[in-house]
Amino acid sequence: MDTATDPATNELSNRLKGEGVKYMFASYVDLHGVSKGKVVPIDHLGRMMSGSELCTGAALDGVPQDVSDEEVASHPDAGSAIVLPWRKDTAWFASDLWLKGAPFEACSRNILKRVLAKASSMGFTFNLGMEAEFFVLKDDPADPLGYAPVSDRKHLAKPAYDVARMLDNMDWMNELVTAMNDLGWDVYSFDHEDGIGQFEVDFRYFDALSMSDRYVFFRMMAHEIARKHGAFATFMPKPYVDRAGSGAHFNMSLADIKTGKNLFSDAADPRGCGLSKLGYQFIAGVLAHLPAICAVVAPTVNSYKRLVLKGSMSGFTWAPIWGCYGNNNRTNTLRIPLGGGRVELRAADSSCNPYLGAALVLAAGLEGIAAGADPGDPHTENMYLKSPEELAALGIKRLPQTLGDALEAFAADPLAKSVFGDGMFQAWLDYKSEEWISYLNHVSDWERTRYLKFF
Repeated sequence: MDTATDPATNELSNRLKGEGVKYMFASYVDLHGVSKGKVVPIDHLGRMMSGSELCTGAALDGVPQDVSDEEVASHPDAGSAIVLPWRKDTAWFASDLWLKGAPFEACSRNILKRVLAKASSMGFTFNLGMEAEFFVLKDDPADPLGYAPVSDRKHLAKPAYDVARMLDNMDWMNELVTAMNDLGWDVYSFDHEDGIGQFEVDFRYFDALSMSDRYVFFRMMAHEIARKHGAFATFMPKPYVDRAGSGAHFNMSLADIKTGKNLFSDAADPRGCGLSKLGYQFIAGVLAHLPAICAVVAPTVNSYKRLVLKGSMSGFTWAPIWGCYGNNNRTNTLRIPLGGGRVELRAADSSCNPYLGAALVLAAGLEGIAAGADPGDPHTENMYLKSPEELAALGIKRLPQTLGDALEAFAADPLAKSVFGDGMFQAWLDYKSEEWISYLNHVSDWERTRYLKFF
């Protein structure tokens, strides 16, 4: 048992014990943004907060260490503590990784904190909202895919906003939303989306570090609550080839670090989007690095099955395909929603590591601000209907069409390396390149069906 701790730690310990907490996770994330960590009994909170829990980075994806290296230590953020809504005897802490008494360069959370520190030095707070889209399905051996929606109603060609199918899923959704609101996340809407068994939960924005912590926790919480109800939550971006995929759109703004004033808002915007000059500079920076950004916010082979024009039985995929921006117009990769004051990055999907995605996007935006860059006029028209010749005349290029394309852009972009640092930059390239090559070498059922007896 800890014999001496500081007053703040003692207060935290007493509060958690009063809530019935017996165990704690000092949790950090791997390359994928998946929560990892050791379990510590509550009596050892003081030791845990000082970095007692060590891990071998080589045992995890994207924690670039050799097996012979000194272990990294998790340093919990006291303000991030969450008592698990589905298991009240356990608390979870978002944590930074340290090495040899200093923050570990290749830790995802530390990478974001470094870029946030740069924003702070420029007088900015980076606010972030992430739209949580995901599928909740059940294992079904009778289905050709091996899984099926929770609702057993007949599939609809256009299931978006369907009330009946939402009601069929209200048991697990009520538990999830109640848990989020009990945590103070302020859920303001949820619905059945355009995919079969697809849902979206919208909750209020936070500073980027807190939002990233919450998104990591949200994915874990959705998994666990769905399991209680005999189903599973999946954040695979595109589990159905003929349905819309799951995004995790970044809704971004900068605020004055002293006053909290939204610096992206301008009701007098001559371009009519309600966005300030600073906001347009931010957009220009993001557009300049968009291909490399895609490698991080759309990080899987499957991600690029989402970033296509057609494929959904209800029409368009609702996903971006062109490197452009515009007003309240979902055919742009960067969208300025009604009312202005924020910028939505629509390329980000549900499988992203939020710390790394937020870090690279913010760094790109700050570069645009520092350069006084301008993105040109917004596109208000349906960009899906533009011909290749029209797009070429506008200087608009397609987003990467494969993970391989995105990785080439990431590898060639100096900003990506400067943000990630040498260790994580190379770890990301190595792991994701191996993933891409493995996919290319795989012989699929589609190939067998098409070619086995064709020639």
